[in-house]
Amino acid sequence: MKIHCQLSQPILLDLQMQVRDFTVLLGLSGEGKTSLLKAISGLLPAQVSPFGELAVERRPIGYLPQGYALFPHLRAWENVAFPLSRGPKRRDEALRLLGRVGLQDLAERFPSELSGGQRQRVALARALARKPELLLLDEPTSALDMATRDEVLDELVREVHEFGIPVLAVSHDPHLALLADHMAILRHGRIAQEGPPAQVFASPLTMDVARLLGYRNFLTGQITTMDAQHALVCGLGWQLQAILQPGLSLGMRVHLVLRAEDLSLGLDPDRDHGNALRGRVRQIRREGLNLRVYVDGVASLEVLIPRGQAETLRLAVGAEVFMHVFPRHVHMITT
Repeated sequence: MKIHCQLSQPILLDLQMQVRDFTVLLGLSGEGKTSLLKAISGLLPAQVSPFGELAVERRPIGYLPQGYALFPHLRAWENVAFPLSRGPKRRDEALRLLGRVGLQDLAERFPSELSGGQRQRVALARALARKPELLLLDEPTSALDMATRDEVLDELVREVHEFGIPVLAVSHDPHLALLADHMAILRHGRIAQEGPPAQVFASPLTMDVARLLGYRNFLTGQITTMDAQHALVCGLGWQLQAILQPGLSLGMRVHLVLRAEDLSLGLDPDRDHGNALRGRVRQIRREGLNLRVYVDGVASLEVLIPRGQAETLRLAVGAEVFMHVFPRHVHMITT
C-alpha cells in the first residue's frame, strides 16, 4: 500500500511512502508523525490517499493513539465492543476479538487493572473490531516499561502478522524499527529514506538519518586511493578503509559514520581488522553488562564493548588503546 499525504496545518507534510506488512515510520518529536496518522484517519484536513475521498466514519482504518485512549469506566470487553453494532451478539464478538489477542480471561477487568501490554492488546482488539484495511499505531512503545518492552513488542508484531493487515507504526524509538518489515525516516516533513531495516540501519543516506539511527561516531576525510573493492579515506592523523560505494571518486570529501558496537578495543594495532585508530580512554560508563568507553584521539569516539572483553582488557581511564573496525562497518556519506 502506498501512502500519500499533503498537510499544511498544524505542521507541513508532503510525503509518500510504502506500507508493507509491519512498517515503522521513524522521526524525532515534533516532526509530524502523529499529524500524519490523524490526516490518514481523517481527523485533520489534508490531501491523502488511500481513503481520502471517504468520510471519517467510513474509512476502513484502525487507530491506536498514544496511550491507547481506553475508556476507564468500561471493562475490557466493553471497550472492544464500543465500535461494534448493537445487538445480541455484540458481547460475543468482543470476547472473540479479546481471545485473538489472548485476553478473553480478563474481559471483565477495567483498564486500571491491566498492565501496559494488556491495555495495548485491548486497544488492538478494539481497533480490529472496525475490520480495518490499515492499522495505525502511534508511539506503541511509549507506555511500556523497559523490562517488558521487548516481550510486548514481540507479541504485537506477531499478532499483527497473524491478522494480515498492513500496519503503519510511528515512533521515535529506533528499537521498534529493528522489528519492522519495512521502515521510513521522516525529516522536515518528507521521507528522507525508506527500505528494509537492515539496509537502512547499515547505510544511512544523510548525517541526520545516521544520528536518528543511533550513530555517534563521525569522521570527515578525503578519498585518497581506490581499488575494485575499497576506498581509503584519510584525515588529519588517521586513515580508514571502507567498502567501495557507487558514485565515489578520488579526492572526494566524505563523512564516515561508525556504530559504537561495530568498534572493538585492543592494546595493540591488530591489522587483522584492517583498520586501527589510536586513542586514550577518557571515560568509562557501565550500561548493564556492557561498557561504553569514550576515547579521545583523532576524534572523540564511543565504543560499546561486552563485559567479557572489558574484563580481559582491564580498562582504566588514561589507558592507551586501539579501536578496530572492519572496512565493511565503515559507512561513507557524501552529503
